[in-house]
Amino acid sequence: MGESGRLFVCATPIGNLGDVSDRLRETLSTADVVYAEDTRRTATLLQHVGAKPQVRSLFVGNEAKRTGDLLHALGKGMTVVIVSDAGMPAVSDPGSEAVRRAREAGYPVTVIPGPSAVTTAVVLAGFGADRFVFEGFLPRKGRARSERLARIATEDRPVVVFVSPHRLVTDLDAISSVTGPARDVAVTRELTKLHEEVWVGSVGHAVEEWSAREPKGEFTVVVAPGAMERLSVDAAIGEARDLVAGGSSPSEAAKRVAGATGISRRSIYEALIEDQA
Repeated sequence: MGESGRLFVCATPIGNLGDVSDRLRETLSTADVVYAEDTRRTATLLQHVGAKPQVRSLFVGNEAKRTGDLLHALGKGMTVVIVSDAGMPAVSDPGSEAVRRAREAGYPVTVIPGPSAVTTAVVLAGFGADRFVFEGFLPRKGRARSERLARIATEDRPVVVFVSPHRLVTDLDAISSVTGPARDVAVTRELTKLHEEVWVGSVGHAVEEWSAREPKGEFTVVVAPGAMERLSVDAAIGEARDLVAGGSSPSEAAKRVAGATGISRRSIYEALIEDQA
């Protein structure tokens, strides 16, 4: 154990243990304690590399408490590692609070880079990867969901989203409703694994395809960029709100503004209904 603790944030394979790097193997083998999103899945990784550190859980429900324990371990001079189930911790996974608080406390923080479902999917999609947007998991309901979908519809860069199997068709249908069914998407699943699949086509066809199948595995969806809109979604919603204030119904206001701007009528209408909730 060294005089000063150090925190390592380690990307782990997203499905294929053959992607373990020499640096990851060395870091896990020399760690005093590993904080893992799922200790059972991490046990398989540790067995694969032949490492035997202490293993403790760190997930969304206990992140605040565990971060305190993690800082205590750093204070004792331990080498501490954070891993998530797959990919990079803190990217749609726990870890950000631990990194922030460790740095504030003066402990060195190092990242061990590795596989990423985000960059793997955006390259496989073929929509261009010089610039792209990562949205993580979409909100499940309410204004937050409507506004996020509206931004995706008008985004001029590819958009990458994570989707759980049981919400795949629901999210694809929601994307189709704001982009139109002709927008291209790439639906990728089980990246780097034996049954890796990359499906590319229109989002309308994607809804049909995956409605007829039982979605299984881990999904990453890439939405092709759309044309630049003449008016921002926020501005369009603002115009519609002015019409409602002047006596128009939400339906009529959404229809008029959508026709004038090209912004999705549904996204405008849902924002107006949220105002009345």
